[in-house]
Amino acid sequence: MRNEPNNRSLPAGDSNTPQGAVERYAIYQAPPERQESDEPVVPLSHYVWMLRRHKWSLLAFVAIAVASTIVVSSRLTPIYESTATLDVDRMTPTGVIGQEATGGRGGMADTDAFLSTQIELIKSDSVLRPVARRFKMGATETGKPAAASAQADAAPIGLAGLRINRPPKTYILQISYRSPDPQFAADVANAVAQSYREHTFEIRYRASADLTTFMDKQLEDLKTKVEKSSALVAQFEKETSVINPEAKTNILTARLLQLNTEYTTSQADRIRKEAANNSVKGGAFEALEVSAQGEQIRQFAQKLADETEKFGAIKAQYGTNHPEYRKAALKQAELERQFEALKANVTQRVNVEYKDARNREDLLQESVGQTKEEFDRINARSSEYSALKRDADSDKALYDELTKRIKEAGINASFQNSAIRLADPARPALRPVFPNTRSNALLALLASTLLGIGAIFLAEGLDHTLRDPDQIQRQLQTEVLGSLPVVKAWRGHLPSVAPGSEHRPFFGSSKGAANAYEEAVRTLRDSILLPHATSRPKSLLITSATPREGKTTTAVHLAVVHSQQKRKTLLIDADLRRPGVYHHVGLKNEFGLSDVINNDTAWRDALQSPEGLPYLDVLPAGPPSRRAADGLGETLKVLLADAANEYDLIICDAPPLLGFAESLQIAALVDGVVVVALAGQTEKAAVASVFSNLRRLKANVIGLTLNEVRADMSERYYYYGYYGKYYSRYYKPLSD
Repeated sequence: MRNEPNNRSLPAGDSNTPQGAVERYAIYQAPPERQESDEPVVPLSHYVWMLRRHKWSLLAFVAIAVASTIVVSSRLTPIYESTATLDVDRMTPTGVIGQEATGGRGGMADTDAFLSTQIELIKSDSVLRPVARRFKMGATETGKPAAASAQADAAPIGLAGLRINRPPKTYILQISYRSPDPQFAADVANAVAQSYREHTFEIRYRASADLTTFMDKQLEDLKTKVEKSSALVAQFEKETSVINPEAKTNILTARLLQLNTEYTTSQADRIRKEAANNSVKGGAFEALEVSAQGEQIRQFAQKLADETEKFGAIKAQYGTNHPEYRKAALKQAELERQFEALKANVTQRVNVEYKDARNREDLLQESVGQTKEEFDRINARSSEYSALKRDADSDKALYDELTKRIKEAGINASFQNSAIRLADPARPALRPVFPNTRSNALLALLASTLLGIGAIFLAEGLDHTLRDPDQIQRQLQTEVLGSLPVVKAWRGHLPSVAPGSEHRPFFGSSKGAANAYEEAVRTLRDSILLPHATSRPKSLLITSATPREGKTTTAVHLAVVHSQQKRKTLLIDADLRRPGVYHHVGLKNEFGLSDVINNDTAWRDALQSPEGLPYLDVLPAGPPSRRAADGLGETLKVLLADAANEYDLIICDAPPLLGFAESLQIAALVDGVVVVALAGQTEKAAVASVFSNLRRLKANVIGLTLNEVRADMSERYYYYGYYGKYYSRYYKPLSD
């Protein structure tokens, strides 16, 4: 039994007027947009899902790569490698006598440089050329004998299969050679090792020979020089009649030092006595007192003073005529005469001492001058003698050392020491080192896996189409209302809901994919209406960014499932340029919305009802008309306001938003806009442009619907694979 339509009460205001439409639009409020960070984080599970999505392609690529590697490796010519091991002992003496026999080749600090030098020496032309000639190999030998031209013969030899390796922290050099013939590889490796040993001996022998030749020439010149310097020394000794001038020079030096000391002493004594003599000549009594006879003079002077004092006392007591006075006067006069005589004697002695001191000083000065003159003469000749003697001794020592070195170099040049030893000769290998099928296969497995994974991630990164709901919500800041699965049976023609049609998904079709699509549309219906049970949108615009994205199919099926809830539903085909609703519902498009616009016909007269859907009314687009498209906005505004009193939901199918103006007009009139996008084909930029335009118009964007979704497009769609099995098992077709 058909229920009566549910007429909802509207807010104050006439619903048939534009003001009423605006107030009715205000009833529905869109859910708040999710606030996401500027840099969304992709979960790890998404990368795992990408690998699972392309797992068969990845496995096929890896299998082909590994199989190709195995096939190619099995067809390659096997290459064998043999290795000769050399032990380089730097502590082994390079000679048998002399300094070369007491030490090695140097310290441990330059080990790396020394061994690197030896490696480059092994690769040199002088080592490899004898080996190449012995085995008749070309300049770029790969293992097989080859004839070389004259120009190639003159070019440096390089063996392509030769490898030199030094194990870390060792004095071991490994000479390896690769060839298809294992015996040939071993022979070449041993030959290179032997050639290297012989070359090092030859280098040292040539160096010793060149050194000996040079020293022989120098020895002749040095011998002549030694003879000349020895002759000069002998001639000097003959001229000076002194065998060793240096010894005599030492004697004169000691004598001169002694004479200088005595001369200095005599000079000081002469000065002292000269001063005393000058003082005595001046008549100074004090000078006499400081002379050698000063004590005698002081005593006599004291005696004279005592007698003078007595004489004064007698004179005062007896007078001048008294005999005692005359006696004392005679004694006083005698003492004064003796005192004067003593002073004259002392003066004479001081003068004589002064003259003796002066004479002694003059003699010492003369002796010092003569000795110094003799010393200078002998010393001058001694320096010349020392120079001659030193040159002669130096030349003789150098001559003796050079003679010794020549003999040592000659002996050491013939000594082939064992500093470079062949520790382990090369032997023919049993197994080839190339190609290593297992290693190549593992390497191909690893490389192909990494390359395949990288290609998958790169392809996914370069894919700018809409696929994953989570990415859509993060990047476009909108809700994904639902996902409609792909139905392969509809490919190439429009699906229909008309009775008797080949595709009847809403009338009990037995096809699981169609039933899955039906459930997806029902989910889309509930996603749009249930979150707003108290203020459901009365009118919806179903549109898309570009043509052929399934907007018409979505609008038709959404209207059908809404009417199946026994709710009055009006489906308006507002795509006046390319109408398509009538194809889906099995109606005629001879009269419709374009006639309402152009001829002022009542819109109710243009309504049609599909058979079997009593709660669904359809307003077809009518004949295409450009003039009708221009007048769509005003007509639809009145129509929506009028129909809102009779229908629970009005669904408008409009042209794509990009490039058509009427879609923007409709978006500004309806309560909500639902954008349909083709999963895996619609570009994100196109949908982003659509949302930008809608938000700029302040249109109420409810969300996005993805069409033709496959299970491999996102991990969110894994359940689509179970719909077909579920419906085919539990549901049976319904009769018409």
